[in-house]
Amino acid sequence: MKIKLFALAVSLFAAAGAYAQTRSHEIGLQSDNDSFLAQGSDRYYTNGIFAYYRKALDASKNTSLANKVLGFEVGQKLFNPQSAAIPSTDYLDRPFAGYLYAGASLNLLYKNESALKLTARLGVVGPAAGGKGIQEFIHKTFGFYPPDGWQYQIRNDVEVNLSADYSKLIARGSWIDVSAATYANLGTGFISAGAGPLFRFGNFNQLFQSASTQSTASKGKNSLLHEHEFFLYYKPQANVIGYDATIQGSIFKDHPEPGTMEITKNIRHFVFSNEVGANYVSGRFVYGLAAIFNTKDVKNVARSHQWGSATLLYRFN
Repeated sequence: MKIKLFALAVSLFAAAGAYAQTRSHEIGLQSDNDSFLAQGSDRYYTNGIFAYYRKALDASKNTSLANKVLGFEVGQKLFNPQSAAIPSTDYLDRPFAGYLYAGASLNLLYKNESALKLTARLGVVGPAAGGKGIQEFIHKTFGFYPPDGWQYQIRNDVEVNLSADYSKLIARGSWIDVSAATYANLGTGFISAGAGPLFRFGNFNQLFQSASTQSTASKGKNSLLHEHEFFLYYKPQANVIGYDATIQGSIFKDHPEPGTMEITKNIRHFVFSNEVGANYVSGRFVYGLAAIFNTKDVKNVARSHQWGSATLLYRFN
């Protein structure tokens, strides 16, 4: 059944339109799952589903801006230990947790090919995030084993977070470029920062109107390097983690909470990640496939973890 999930991800590269045209609205879905990599794993960050709406704003009044995009998103992430069914708490090396949120962003993309994206998210960690029910539905639908262990999940807690992503072009050739990519998260649920290079190979557009900066929605006319984007990319990144509510629970409460079966763990403060992927943009459609490989983010986890990601966006006027 895992093959079915992988086939679904690959099918996102179905036929697209054969023309390029500026479109100012964009809607779409992203699905993350460790089964997409067909390695038989079902651990740690195991599933994510996200919905996006983006609208390009008028950037003509600012002479330094090439594009400006307002975005809205809702998403859910699921986490479990080395297996979603543990025989005892001795096997619970990473907490069960669900994270459900809604967010808004403003993406400022400059003519010098730097970009600043500011995002605010309001969400909840715990049973209110619906992680148990969604994982049971997924496992039943695709013929997986029944989950067991969600009674130990992180307790309910409201999370308010702000984040900033900044990127800047460093160098470009005819078929390759490299840019710097950084981010910082600050809030009640997640405190972290990271930096690293982004390498792109193939037919890519400028950072102010590219799938790599979530800026394919655009208002007005911009000169494109390529009518259709199709490029591979590699993004290594060093991350410093200060707090993660899906592992440690509420930042304001003692753990485990009295009267609950909650089990939390301690984080590793340095995580290195590698992301490889491909993006294709043509006509009204934006497609993306990626594989992400992270080092251990919890002190006592049995293994490192990895997952695949598939994105489909539709652009319209």
